[in-house]
Amino acid sequence: MIEYIKGTIAEITPAYAVIDNHGMGYMINISLYAYERLQQQPGEAKLYIYEAIREDAHLLFGFIDKRERELFLLLISVSGVGPNTARMILSAMTPDELSAAIATGNDISLKAVKGIGAKTAQRIIVDLKDKIKTADTTLLSKMPANNEVYEEALAALVMLGFTQALSQKVLTKLLASNSKLTVEEAIKQALKMM
Repeated sequence: MIEYIKGTIAEITPAYAVIDNHGMGYMINISLYAYERLQQQPGEAKLYIYEAIREDAHLLFGFIDKRERELFLLLISVSGVGPNTARMILSAMTPDELSAAIATGNDISLKAVKGIGAKTAQRIIVDLKDKIKTADTTLLSKMPANNEVYEEALAALVMLGFTQALSQKVLTKLLASNSKLTVEEAIKQALKMM
């Protein structure tokens, strides 16, 4: 079992990185999250590894930190979610966004990921809700009681082009101070704050 590979970045794309470790190049599949982080630290890299050994292939998946790898392992433990689907989810959402979506039952965020349908999104939430460790427990404790308004307003803001993280932060703040807002009011007020 390979825990991590550390070396020089020989090649990097949004889908994979080649890490040169003492003259041996390892092609490692990565998420967009890992790609963006690796872009910020050119030269040396350390990726935590998951090995997928199949009859027809020996694949390496690399993660920027242990937390990203833990989320990947949780995702692939869900029936119907394979390594490439898990990587797609981690490319569409940061680990914090994914943890928050699962912990709050926000299937809209998961369904926004290419290839994730309603059933798979629900299965991910049901299977992982009790296992997820979210980095920002205070954010979750402030989650609005009116989850339907939150989810609809969040979906609308994301469709308007705002990032998921910013939209979640603004809506959480708004609905924590006034839980009786309608979807339309929440969207209008959130737009003023962005």
